[in-house]
Amino acid sequence: MSDFDKAAEGAKMDFAKDMSYGDYLGLDAILSSQHPLSDAHDEMLFIVQHQTSELWMRLAIHELQEARRVMLGGLKPAFKMLTRVARIFEQLNSAWDVLRTMTPSEYTAFRPSLGNSSGFQSHQYRLVEYLLGNRIGALMALHKHKPVAYGALNAELAQPSLYQVAIDVTCARMGMDPLAGAPSEGDWQASPAVQDMWQKVYQDPKAHWELYELAEKLVDLEDYFRRWRFNHVTTVERIIGFKRGTGGTSGVAYLRSMLEVELFPELWQVRGVL
Repeated sequence: MSDFDKAAEGAKMDFAKDMSYGDYLGLDAILSSQHPLSDAHDEMLFIVQHQTSELWMRLAIHELQEARRVMLGGLKPAFKMLTRVARIFEQLNSAWDVLRTMTPSEYTAFRPSLGNSSGFQSHQYRLVEYLLGNRIGALMALHKHKPVAYGALNAELAQPSLYQVAIDVTCARMGMDPLAGAPSEGDWQASPAVQDMWQKVYQDPKAHWELYELAEKLVDLEDYFRRWRFNHVTTVERIIGFKRGTGGTSGVAYLRSMLEVELFPELWQVRGVL
């Protein structure tokens, strides 16, 4: 008996009537979903990079929605989910390293095939931002042609963001009146009242340990999210310089402006007053 036979002894080999690995994961559909529109070798890299990023964002949405739900009943179950989302963005960060192996000349060879398509149009990325609290309603117009995506974004806007729920839970546990965490759209200045609330938590971690841990989980998540944004800017500048984006944005200039947006501004501003 060969070494292979010994190692595989007892393994099921016939899946004509049973579910296999590929069946369970739907690999036929996934692996046949790459359709380059040019003969350029590097277009496959571009497609796979963005498809896998969308899969990771699918998981991030799943985790964030559940974290928000369970947070209302207890914080500890949500901590694992928030940590997982931070690690998802660590994976998304690593993906930029692969895309950066593509040179400007290689990208230029297939860029016309993209037409007006752009990551700016990703409804899942928008849903992640809406979940976390960065809610720019005007961007909904990008998704009107996709009823399912548009409906999911509308449904998200109809409920409090994950950060607002975190603020509500913190207020309730500290015996405080409810506070609004999300400022008016486009105005991302820290709320003094919310900042004061977090300051009380940070000044006495032992008395507010779970709330202290919640705050740090949120900061950790945004830390990885910010790295993802920064790596996005660097990758785009490295490959296309300061050309306009395929979706019509100003490209690098627009992405740089997004670096200034703080998802949880009070949690960052409070560090300067402790």
